[in-house]
Amino acid sequence: MNKKTIMAVPATCFRAVVATCLLGIVIGSFCDFSINVALANKTDLGAFFATYGSWFSYCLYPAAGACLFVGLRKKGPRYSMLAWTLLMLGLFMAVYYSNSYNGKNVRALLGYVAGESSPLLSVISWLFWVVLYAWVPLVMVRLLDDSNPDKLIAVGAAILVAGITADNVNLWLKQVGSRPRYKYLITLEDPKAAFRNWWQMIPNLAGSDDGFKSWPSGNMTIASMMFALPMLADVTKKRSEGRNLRCFIAACVFVVIYGYNRIHMTNHFLTDVCFGTLITYLIYAAVSKAFLSGTGDPIKKGCERL
Repeated sequence: MNKKTIMAVPATCFRAVVATCLLGIVIGSFCDFSINVALANKTDLGAFFATYGSWFSYCLYPAAGACLFVGLRKKGPRYSMLAWTLLMLGLFMAVYYSNSYNGKNVRALLGYVAGESSPLLSVISWLFWVVLYAWVPLVMVRLLDDSNPDKLIAVGAAILVAGITADNVNLWLKQVGSRPRYKYLITLEDPKAAFRNWWQMIPNLAGSDDGFKSWPSGNMTIASMMFALPMLADVTKKRSEGRNLRCFIAACVFVVIYGYNRIHMTNHFLTDVCFGTLITYLIYAAVSKAFLSGTGDPIKKGCERL
């Protein structure tokens, strides 16, 4: 008997994540400001996690590149150039996004000052991210099961496409909402008076001002990529439903910690966190469903026919 799965875990898991996000949105719609008053408190540990915590999520990009690489190479030598291109694309995306969002922190550690320091320091800051991600495809190529190349290609493509889509949807919604961040509000004499609920949108007010880009949380779009982890586990050697479920639980724990960090560090409200998670999770679920349709396990299909 086949159990319905979404992103390689039972559909019950999918419903639980959606329900939790919706509950958080309902609670936050009434208590957003008071929750931040109670929890917001910047710390050095929180700042470190905010900067480097996204590394875990961005590892999925080179891992997706490895899936495409192995799947395409299995298809034959005529796909070799495409395989290498997509492998490098996955690595590039991880380095690019990490440098775009957190590169300034690394450059600060290196003592780089724009217009004053040697350009070599800027290059070194890029190489820092390259080193952090380069090992991922090397390991994944050895772990992946190439018995179903179509599934490998579908999983890799789904992660890349969903990641890019979620990031751009989030950027667009930030402009639609233009909601002030809590860290901006607390610089005012009367923070409560300037507070706006998530539905009180003023489209395009934000512009390039990061202080008005609270809703939805972009970092939760990054963190929620981890929900794709079970799909990766499902195309590795010695895969099992138990391993997929453990990966899902690990993703849930990571997302919860990340969500708390966004509130704790005064960057977001509860509804920002829940909307960012929900929107990204739904995009990944829809894209993976579209890409993986018809790429089931050939061994299971053979058993079903028997």
